[in-house]
Amino acid sequence: MTLASVTAENVRCLIRVHLEPAQSNLIYGENASGKTSLLEALFILGRGRSFRTPKREKVVRDGETGMMVAGVVVAGDRQIKVGIGFERGKSPRIRVDGKDETSAAALAHWVPVQVIDPDIHQLVEQGPGVRRRYLDWGVFHVEPRFLDTWRRYHRIVRQRNAALRDSSTVQLDAWDGELSAAGEALSAYRERYTERLATHIGRLGRELLGEEPVVEYRRGWPAEKSLREALSETRTRDKKFGITHVGSHRSDLIISLASKRARGRVSRGQQKLLAATLILSQLSQLKAERDVKSILLLDDLSAELDRGRLGRLRNVLAPLDAQVFMTAMDPDDLPGWEFGRVFHVEQGKVRSVV
Repeated sequence: MTLASVTAENVRCLIRVHLEPAQSNLIYGENASGKTSLLEALFILGRGRSFRTPKREKVVRDGETGMMVAGVVVAGDRQIKVGIGFERGKSPRIRVDGKDETSAAALAHWVPVQVIDPDIHQLVEQGPGVRRRYLDWGVFHVEPRFLDTWRRYHRIVRQRNAALRDSSTVQLDAWDGELSAAGEALSAYRERYTERLATHIGRLGRELLGEEPVVEYRRGWPAEKSLREALSETRTRDKKFGITHVGSHRSDLIISLASKRARGRVSRGQQKLLAATLILSQLSQLKAERDVKSILLLDDLSAELDRGRLGRLRNVLAPLDAQVFMTAMDPDDLPGWEFGRVFHVEQGKVRSVV
């Protein structure tokens, strides 16, 4: 997928912006000029949410009641119009190909976007939830039935948690059966995806880090047991606290580097390169399996990486065939990089330079 045009209104400091981007795009300007806000708008177009804050209201320009991002996606010989807007205190409005949609998944299908920014190390350093979301983005794009399984599983978890507080043993037995089937299926999707992804992580890790990272999916209950058995064994504890302690919602992606578990044991710089490797590996895998071009947002990496590492990153990006939007304070911060379009941002206004 490639964005042929993008329009954003009232996204943070941006009043109204219209871009017709190329395959590779540089966005430069001073700090607080609106560069990251532009990337944020692109991310919202593909995810329905910001990568900077969970609160939609914070994205809306001060003094305005709402915001909007729209674009035209080129997919083969088709051009698909996509858009999202929301007003303070109201649910988002999503349209794809002329139809109203209720889920951001409709956007994600046409705008497969990932971001590497100064906080990317959180993918390695934070808790399991961020790594589950990372995995699920990738599985969603390669397994057509995954989303239905994911939704069913999480609905059943909520229902079982409610039943734990006031239901009989017979009712819990029924919920355990449904949860086991959905959880085993969800786990199988993630395990298969991780196995295929690991090849890309190893290859790109050697190029970016000089060594091969290892990833392992842990499903959220003991490996030697079925989920049904694990639920039965933890039921007393589950009833005491009113929550389900085992299952796919407790899974994690274990990341190791140089035979050490990366979380909490490698430097911040290594964490950032490792997390970048994970993100780029997803794009590589999606291109290899589905021949899908992703959209990659790179925020202020020239301030995070030295020139040697930036050069290695540039070499890794070339075969991914992703549409790239990269920010920097000055084009001279990126020697050796070539861009089809260059945009200058100043005080929330965007001007095409090349």
